[in-house]
Amino acid sequence: MNKQATTKDDLSHLTEEQKAITLHGGTEPPFKNAYWNEKRDGIYVDVINGKPLFSSTDKFDSGTGWPSFTRPIQDNFVKDEVDTKYGMVRTEVKSAETDSHLGHVFNDGPAEAGGLRYCINSASLRFIPKEKMEKEGYGEYLVLFDEE
Repeated sequence: MNKQATTKDDLSHLTEEQKAITLHGGTEPPFKNAYWNEKRDGIYVDVINGKPLFSSTDKFDSGTGWPSFTRPIQDNFVKDEVDTKYGMVRTEVKSAETDSHLGHVFNDGPAEAGGLRYCINSASLRFIPKEKMEKEGYGEYLVLFDEE
């Protein structure tokens, strides 16, 4: 399986931007990041350890310039924490396994999909296109794309 490091012990595969965002709670610029406008089918995994976090089936265009999702692949793959930086009270989203900063969750998402908007930094993710999921060890998640 090509799933990067398994812990925060080996971070040599991360860029400086990825480290600033995942380890230090940074934010990348809107509309100037890898996945804000990604339209292909696939999954988004934790850039640190490869854990599947979000699916393109739950992605939507929020107009914010960051990848936005209505929910994670599984609720327990992410965790929420209170973020009081910059004089605001927000809900920070972190990877449950690596404790890395992913972004924030807001209550202004599509009502028909539960009303949440997971606003996630591209730098905290790696995109696996649907056609490469099996080869990269994520075949079990292909069911996300089955027609119902």
